[in-house]
Amino acid sequence: MSRRAIVLLSGGLDSMVCAALAREAGFAVTALTIDYGQRHRVELDAAAVIARQLADRHIVLPLDLRAFGGSALTSDIEVPKEGVGEGIPVTYVPARNTIFLSLALGLGEASGARDIYIGVNALDYSGYPDCRPKFVEKFEELAALATKAGVEGDPFRIHAPLLHMTKADIAGEAQRLGLDAALSHSCYDPLPGGLACGQCEACRLRAKGFAEAGVADPTRYA
Repeated sequence: MSRRAIVLLSGGLDSMVCAALAREAGFAVTALTIDYGQRHRVELDAAAVIARQLADRHIVLPLDLRAFGGSALTSDIEVPKEGVGEGIPVTYVPARNTIFLSLALGLGEASGARDIYIGVNALDYSGYPDCRPKFVEKFEELAALATKAGVEGDPFRIHAPLLHMTKADIAGEAQRLGLDAALSHSCYDPLPGGLACGQCEACRLRAKGFAEAGVADPTRYA
Protein backbone atom coordinates (compact mmCIF):
# COMPACT_ATOMS: atom_id res chain seq x y z
CA MET A 1 0.00 0.00 0.00
CA SER A 2 1.85 3.05 -1.23
CA ARG A 3 -1.04 5.50 -0.83
CA ARG A 4 -2.00 6.70 2.61
CA ALA A 5 -5.38 7.95 3.81
CA ILE A 6 -6.37 9.72 7.00
CA VAL A 7 -9.53 8.16 8.48
CA LEU A 8 -11.44 9.95 11.21
CA LEU A 9 -12.09 7.05 13.56
CA SER A 10 -14.53 7.75 16.38
CA GLY A 11 -15.08 4.14 17.44
CA GLY A 12 -18.59 4.05 15.99
CA LEU A 13 -19.87 1.67 13.34
CA ASP A 14 -19.79 4.28 10.57
CA SER A 15 -16.13 5.18 11.09
CA MET A 16 -15.24 1.49 11.38
CA VAL A 17 -16.82 0.81 7.98
CA CYS A 18 -15.00 3.86 6.56
CA ALA A 19 -11.64 2.52 7.72
CA ALA A 20 -12.36 -0.86 6.16
CA LEU A 21 -13.44 0.76 2.89
CA ALA A 22 -10.24 2.80 2.81
CA ARG A 23 -8.21 -0.38 3.18
CA GLU A 24 -10.31 -2.11 0.54
CA ALA A 25 -9.53 0.80 -1.80
CA GLY A 26 -5.83 0.11 -1.35
CA PHE A 27 -4.90 2.77 1.18
CA ALA A 28 -2.63 2.42 4.16
CA VAL A 29 -4.72 3.86 6.97
CA THR A 30 -3.72 6.46 9.51
CA ALA A 31 -6.60 6.55 11.98
CA LEU A 32 -7.19 9.86 13.74
CA THR A 33 -9.30 9.75 16.90
CA ILE A 34 -10.19 12.99 18.68
CA ASP A 35 -10.53 12.82 22.45
CA TYR A 36 -12.79 15.83 22.76
CA GLY A 37 -14.05 15.21 26.29
CA GLN A 38 -17.10 13.33 25.06
CA ARG A 39 -19.32 11.85 27.75
CA HIS A 40 -19.44 8.52 25.89
CA ARG A 41 -15.75 7.90 26.44
CA VAL A 42 -16.11 4.17 25.91
CA GLU A 43 -16.00 4.97 22.18
CA LEU A 44 -12.31 5.84 22.60
CA ASP A 45 -11.67 2.29 23.79
CA ALA A 46 -13.62 1.01 20.79
CA ALA A 47 -11.54 3.17 18.45
CA ALA A 48 -8.32 1.71 19.87
CA VAL A 49 -9.54 -1.86 19.31
CA ILE A 50 -10.73 -1.10 15.77
CA ALA A 51 -7.48 0.68 14.91
CA ARG A 52 -5.45 -2.35 15.90
CA GLN A 53 -7.33 -4.31 13.26
CA LEU A 54 -7.71 -1.79 10.45
CA ALA A 55 -5.08 0.93 10.80
CA ASP A 56 -1.36 1.07 10.18
CA ARG A 57 -1.01 3.99 12.57
CA HIS A 58 -3.37 5.35 15.22
CA ILE A 59 -3.20 8.88 16.59
CA VAL A 60 -5.37 9.91 19.54
CA LEU A 61 -5.43 13.69 19.72
CA PRO A 62 -6.67 15.42 22.90
CA LEU A 63 -8.84 18.46 22.22
CA ASP A 64 -11.16 19.08 25.16
CA LEU A 65 -14.30 20.68 23.73
CA ARG A 66 -15.88 20.73 27.18
CA ALA A 67 -14.26 24.15 27.43
CA PHE A 68 -16.77 25.27 24.78
CA GLY A 69 -19.78 23.23 25.90
CA GLY A 70 -22.99 23.77 23.98
CA SER A 71 -23.80 20.08 23.53
CA ALA A 72 -25.20 17.20 25.53
CA LEU A 73 -22.01 15.32 24.64
CA THR A 74 -19.64 17.91 26.13
CA SER A 75 -21.62 19.41 29.02
CA ASP A 76 -24.20 18.54 31.67
CA ILE A 77 -27.14 18.81 29.26
CA GLU A 78 -29.24 15.65 29.45
CA VAL A 79 -29.08 13.29 26.46
CA PRO A 80 -32.60 13.01 24.97
CA LYS A 81 -34.18 9.55 25.10
CA GLU A 82 -37.41 10.22 23.18
CA GLY A 83 -36.04 9.12 19.82
CA VAL A 84 -35.09 11.01 16.67
CA GLY A 85 -37.16 14.19 16.49
CA GLU A 86 -37.42 17.27 14.32
CA GLY A 87 -34.69 19.89 14.14
CA ILE A 88 -31.09 19.74 15.25
CA PRO A 89 -30.82 17.92 18.60
CA VAL A 90 -28.79 18.95 21.65
CA THR A 91 -26.32 16.14 20.90
CA TYR A 92 -24.98 18.29 18.06
CA VAL A 93 -21.45 19.40 18.97
CA PRO A 94 -20.86 22.91 17.56
CA ALA A 95 -18.82 22.71 14.33
CA ARG A 96 -17.46 19.27 15.29
CA ASN A 97 -16.97 17.86 11.80
CA THR A 98 -15.45 21.13 10.60
CA ILE A 99 -12.98 21.00 13.48
CA PHE A 100 -12.22 17.31 12.96
CA LEU A 101 -11.75 17.60 9.21
CA SER A 102 -9.46 20.58 9.74
CA LEU A 103 -7.29 18.48 12.04
CA ALA A 104 -7.30 15.60 9.54
CA LEU A 105 -6.34 18.09 6.83
CA GLY A 106 -3.37 19.30 8.87
CA LEU A 107 -2.27 15.73 9.54
CA GLY A 108 -2.68 14.84 5.87
CA GLU A 109 -0.59 17.76 4.69
CA ALA A 110 2.13 17.06 7.26
CA SER A 111 2.28 13.33 6.47
CA GLY A 112 1.85 13.47 2.69
CA ALA A 113 -1.62 11.89 2.68
CA ARG A 114 -4.05 13.54 0.29
CA ASP A 115 -7.12 11.39 0.97
CA ILE A 116 -9.34 11.90 4.02
CA TYR A 117 -12.21 9.63 5.00
CA ILE A 118 -15.11 10.69 7.21
CA GLY A 119 -18.17 8.62 8.11
CA VAL A 120 -20.87 11.27 7.74
CA ASN A 121 -24.32 10.16 6.65
CA ALA A 122 -27.18 12.28 5.30
CA LEU A 123 -30.03 9.75 5.27
CA ASP A 124 -30.59 7.96 8.60
CA TYR A 125 -29.02 10.60 10.82
CA SER A 126 -29.91 13.15 13.49
CA GLY A 127 -30.09 16.22 11.27
CA TYR A 128 -26.64 17.61 11.99
CA PRO A 129 -25.74 20.35 9.46
CA ASP A 130 -22.15 19.09 9.10
CA CYS A 131 -23.28 15.72 7.73
CA ARG A 132 -24.75 17.05 4.48
CA PRO A 133 -23.31 16.54 0.98
CA LYS A 134 -22.89 20.30 0.51
CA PHE A 135 -20.71 20.49 3.60
CA VAL A 136 -18.37 17.77 2.31
CA GLU A 137 -18.21 19.41 -1.12
CA LYS A 138 -17.41 22.85 0.29
CA PHE A 139 -14.80 21.54 2.72
CA GLU A 140 -12.95 19.91 -0.16
CA GLU A 141 -12.99 23.27 -1.93
CA LEU A 142 -11.69 24.92 1.24
CA ALA A 143 -8.87 22.37 1.49
CA ALA A 144 -7.68 23.35 -1.99
CA LEU A 145 -7.53 27.01 -0.97
CA ALA A 146 -6.24 26.74 2.58
CA THR A 147 -3.19 24.50 2.20
CA LYS A 148 0.23 24.72 0.60
CA ALA A 149 -0.42 21.36 -1.06
CA GLY A 150 -3.67 22.57 -2.57
CA VAL A 151 -2.25 25.84 -3.83
CA GLU A 152 0.66 23.98 -5.43
CA GLY A 153 -1.65 21.63 -7.33
CA ASP A 154 -1.65 18.60 -5.03
CA PRO A 155 -5.28 18.69 -3.89
CA PHE A 156 -7.00 16.78 -1.13
CA ARG A 157 -9.92 14.42 -1.66
CA ILE A 158 -12.58 14.16 1.03
CA HIS A 159 -14.18 10.71 0.92
CA ALA A 160 -17.60 10.27 2.51
CA PRO A 161 -18.54 6.80 1.24
CA LEU A 162 -21.50 6.44 3.61
CA LEU A 163 -23.04 9.79 2.74
CA HIS A 164 -26.01 8.40 0.80
CA MET A 165 -26.36 5.09 2.67
CA THR A 166 -29.12 4.19 5.09
CA LYS A 167 -28.16 2.67 8.43
CA ALA A 168 -29.34 -0.65 7.00
CA ASP A 169 -26.92 -0.20 4.09
CA ILE A 170 -24.12 0.49 6.55
CA ALA A 171 -24.93 -2.56 8.67
CA GLY A 172 -24.95 -4.67 5.51
CA GLU A 173 -21.66 -3.17 4.37
CA ALA A 174 -20.08 -4.04 7.72
CA GLN A 175 -21.20 -7.63 7.22
CA ARG A 176 -19.89 -7.71 3.64
CA LEU A 177 -16.52 -6.43 4.80
CA GLY A 178 -16.32 -9.13 7.47
CA LEU A 179 -16.24 -6.64 10.34
CA ASP A 180 -17.10 -7.49 13.91
CA ALA A 181 -19.63 -4.74 14.58
CA ALA A 182 -19.62 -5.63 18.27
CA LEU A 183 -16.27 -3.88 18.54
CA SER A 184 -17.86 -0.53 17.64
CA HIS A 185 -19.78 1.77 19.99
CA SER A 186 -22.56 4.22 19.16
CA CYS A 187 -24.45 5.06 22.36
CA TYR A 188 -24.33 8.68 23.53
CA ASP A 189 -25.17 7.88 27.15
CA PRO A 190 -23.69 4.48 28.04
CA LEU A 191 -24.12 2.91 31.44
CA PRO A 192 -21.19 1.98 33.67
CA GLY A 193 -19.40 -0.95 32.06
CA GLY A 194 -20.13 0.33 28.58
CA LEU A 195 -23.66 -1.05 28.08
CA ALA A 196 -25.62 0.93 25.50
CA CYS A 197 -28.68 2.72 26.87
CA GLY A 198 -30.86 1.60 23.96
CA GLN A 199 -32.92 4.81 24.08
CA CYS A 200 -30.80 7.67 22.76
CA GLU A 201 -31.00 8.67 19.10
CA ALA A 202 -27.70 6.94 18.27
CA CYS A 203 -28.87 3.66 19.79
CA ARG A 204 -32.22 3.85 18.03
CA LEU A 205 -30.66 4.54 14.64
CA ARG A 206 -28.13 1.74 15.09
CA ALA A 207 -30.76 -0.81 16.15
CA LYS A 208 -33.02 0.27 13.26
CA GLY A 209 -30.19 -0.26 10.81
CA PHE A 210 -29.40 -3.79 11.91
CA ALA A 211 -33.09 -4.71 12.00
CA GLU A 212 -33.80 -3.36 8.52
CA ALA A 213 -30.68 -5.06 7.13
CA GLY A 214 -31.73 -8.39 8.62
CA VAL A 215 -28.37 -8.56 10.39
CA ALA A 216 -28.08 -9.65 14.03
CA ASP A 217 -27.43 -6.67 16.28
CA PRO A 218 -24.35 -7.46 18.43
CA THR A 219 -24.80 -4.38 20.64
CA ARG A 220 -24.90 -4.96 24.41
CA TYR A 221 -27.92 -2.98 25.56
CA ALA A 222 -28.87 -2.26 29.16
